[in-house]
Amino acid sequence: MWYLDRIKANLTEADRRRLNAVYEPFVAAVPPDDSRRGLCVMPNGELRCYGVEGRTHGKREGGRMIYLYSRNGLDWTRGEAPEDAAPVDSSSLVGNGRAVMGSAMRIPWSGSYITVVTWKEGEHAGTWAELSETGPGDTDVRLVQICDEICFDLFQPVALSSRKRLIVTAYISGEAGGHPCVLISDDDGESWRIVPLKPAPEHTVVFPHRGTRWQNNGVEPNLAELPDGRLMLLARTSLDYFYVYYSEDQGDSWTSGEPSLFHGTLTTPYLLRLSDGRVICFWNNTRPLAEVNHDLTWPPVSDSVKNGFSEDVFTNRDVSHVAITSDGRNWTGFRELALNEVRNAADFRVRGGSGSSIDKSVHQFQALELPYGKILVSYGQNEVSRRLAVFDVNWLYERQRDENFSLGLEYLSTHLYVKSLSDSCIARGYNGHCAWNRTNGALLVPDPDCNGGEVLQICRIHDERLVSELQGAVWNFPAAARGTLKLQLRIEGSGLLVRLCDHWMNPSDEYAGLYAVYDFELDSRTLEPAVWHDVTIAFDRDQASVFCENRLLFYVRQKAPAPTGISYLHMQTMAECHDPCGTLVRSMAFSGD
Repeated sequence: MWYLDRIKANLTEADRRRLNAVYEPFVAAVPPDDSRRGLCVMPNGELRCYGVEGRTHGKREGGRMIYLYSRNGLDWTRGEAPEDAAPVDSSSLVGNGRAVMGSAMRIPWSGSYITVVTWKEGEHAGTWAELSETGPGDTDVRLVQICDEICFDLFQPVALSSRKRLIVTAYISGEAGGHPCVLISDDDGESWRIVPLKPAPEHTVVFPHRGTRWQNNGVEPNLAELPDGRLMLLARTSLDYFYVYYSEDQGDSWTSGEPSLFHGTLTTPYLLRLSDGRVICFWNNTRPLAEVNHDLTWPPVSDSVKNGFSEDVFTNRDVSHVAITSDGRNWTGFRELALNEVRNAADFRVRGGSGSSIDKSVHQFQALELPYGKILVSYGQNEVSRRLAVFDVNWLYERQRDENFSLGLEYLSTHLYVKSLSDSCIARGYNGHCAWNRTNGALLVPDPDCNGGEVLQICRIHDERLVSELQGAVWNFPAAARGTLKLQLRIEGSGLLVRLCDHWMNPSDEYAGLYAVYDFELDSRTLEPAVWHDVTIAFDRDQASVFCENRLLFYVRQKAPAPTGISYLHMQTMAECHDPCGTLVRSMAFSGD
């Protein structure tokens, strides 16, 4: 990577020590805008993260172009573009003002910079390439028109290593329906051609769904060059998986698309190629709650939601993930990059004020490679949830993880949803876009052995305000085809539903068992109540063995294929009514083979 040595040259000895010390994700700053295209590297190796400040939510006009800058990825300072600079938002849309280059990609073989932007109206209506010899901050950029159409969901261009070709992923909508596409230039952005891709299928109502999802058929596509030379493109869908497309001729032609290995619904993927050829995938390895019958929703939702043209609520954007491949076929990691810091907020709908983004999520990503095997990633949308973080790539190859709640519930999902307004409320000027308020579900309570520690209590408390009373806890560990999970727990009430999964599901999801790889129960019929037990779950591809104090309890057959391995423990109360005692969990530990 051209810039790695330049970043190194800017580092002080203290910078080197601090950067080398980073291992698991370390939050460094709050980016100035939604995470998708703001990161870039200046010719001298300075890191920048561009965005728009001062916009009223739900409105495209107004605001000012600003940026953060850093020499090491850990310390960031605010900078400002010229006051008359036209702001460019995270979706690439240019506002009013003078064209000034913001975030852009340096073309490795020429040293010049390029980015692709859109204007919705005016003399520049359409999609354009901005070209510059000096890079971000250039007030005299040169514009080259790509097409009259407005291309949506533009990431920064990708420069291929196999030839001098630039590719930009995009989505084009039309009267006959939209489709993903790639924009290709073989002359450093001076001329372009568009290669369309086949759209992904629409969502159909199949149980447990009782309504239609927002129909996305390949929006927000993103690609990377794989180690074997193929191009891989992931696209957002309304299904339970991202769709994947491959090209074996550097983008000239593409496969028709198929469900990928990556779970994900109505969220954005991002692929990053490292200097050694490995590829990292950032995405939301999550499943939302089943769609309801929108005709029966109270308060009522719009016809747009009922007909699949917009969303009622996002229940799958509170956790983001990372995996890595060295061959483009086998992926390692499937680790949680981040859990939404406000995922339990009772005022989730309005938290974050009226900034440029109304989505309180940790979806949307952009990343850069840093020296010493570190990765800089921008993720999330609203200022209360978006972050700039740094982690070590070796963290993705860990095989063990344990949890004893010494840091509280920082690494678990336990939230419950409160009955709230559904639907996008942008038109009403309300900062509650497709969101429900939340509250805490499973909580930490004093260990009954009075040892000064705390344990997790998973129970059921009757509360008419909740969407579901089913308390649960969801915990991630490094993905493995074979592994051992050890739990120390104590049955006090109705017992636990235990699921081993290959993706995150909501703690309160009543249908989680339908999608689990393994699904079984632990209660007083199996374990003596009011006594601590050491339970071991050993899984090996098609079967799991469940032990208590090294005594075999039973076997569990695999319910569903898990081509990427198991990476989640999902525990949920078995109680069918009020059960304040529940089950206590003292610790969890995982070891993968």
